[in-house]
Amino acid sequence: MVLPAEEGRLTTSSVRVLVATAVPVERDAVAEAFPGARTQVTRPGITLDRPPHGPDLLAAGVGPALAAASTAAALTAAALDGAPYALVVSAGIGGGFAPHAPVGSLVVADEITAADLGAETADGFLPVTELGFGTVTHLPPAGLVGAVAAATGARAGTVLTGSTVTGTAERAALLRARHPRALAEGMEGFGVAEAAAAHGVPVLELRAVSNPVGPRDRAAWRIGDALAALTDAFGKLAPVLTSWNPHDD
Repeated sequence: MVLPAEEGRLTTSSVRVLVATAVPVERDAVAEAFPGARTQVTRPGITLDRPPHGPDLLAAGVGPALAAASTAAALTAAALDGAPYALVVSAGIGGGFAPHAPVGSLVVADEITAADLGAETADGFLPVTELGFGTVTHLPPAGLVGAVAAATGARAGTVLTGSTVTGTAERAALLRARHPRALAEGMEGFGVAEAAAAHGVPVLELRAVSNPVGPRDRAAWRIGDALAALTDAFGKLAPVLTSWNPHDD
C-alpha cells in the first residue's frame, strides 16, 4: 500500500493508500486489522498513524468540511514529500437504511453523494448542480468497488453525506425518496471525496452500519459491533488493495 522505499511496509508497484476516518476510535478499529506497534508522522495540521504493513491512517475529524480539510492536508503533504497516495478510503461507522443495510452489515459506496448540498425552494430541494455549481456525487472506481464487495460481503450502493445525522422517520423517508439507491449515511465521505478529486486521486467509501437511519434511538445503536465489522472488513481488504491496479479501473 506504500512506496517500496519504505522498508518493512507492505508494498505494490504503485499503490499507496490513505484511510480517513472521522474519529480516533474508527481509526483504531482499522488499525486492529494490521497488528503491531504503530508509528506516528506529524505534518502541518495532521497526524498520521502507520500500522505495520498497513495503510496510513488519519482521524480527519467529524463532518464534511473538516474531513475535506484534513484529507487535503494529508494529500498535499504526501505530494510534497514525493510520495503521493494512489487511493483514499473514507471509512467508519454510519447509519443504514432498513431493510437493505441492517445493523452490523457493510456498505461500499458506488456513489458518494452530498445529501444536503443545495437550496430549498417552493418546489422542493434543488441540488447545487441544478443551481449551476460544483458537483454532488463522486464515483469510486467500479472494479475496485466490486472487488471490495466480493471480499467483504459489503453491499454496493449510494452512501449519503450530510452535515446533520438523520433523526426522524420523516427525514429518512425524504432521503430515500430523493436517493432511492441510498444504503447508508455518514458525515465525511463527500468531504474526503472532494479532497481526493482535487488531487486527482481515486476514492472509496466503506461504512459499517451501527444504527438504522431514522428516529434517534440510542438503545438501537450497536457501535461496538460496527467497529468490529470494520476491523474484519479491513483484514479482508488488505489483499484487494495491494493487488488493485489503478490503471485497470
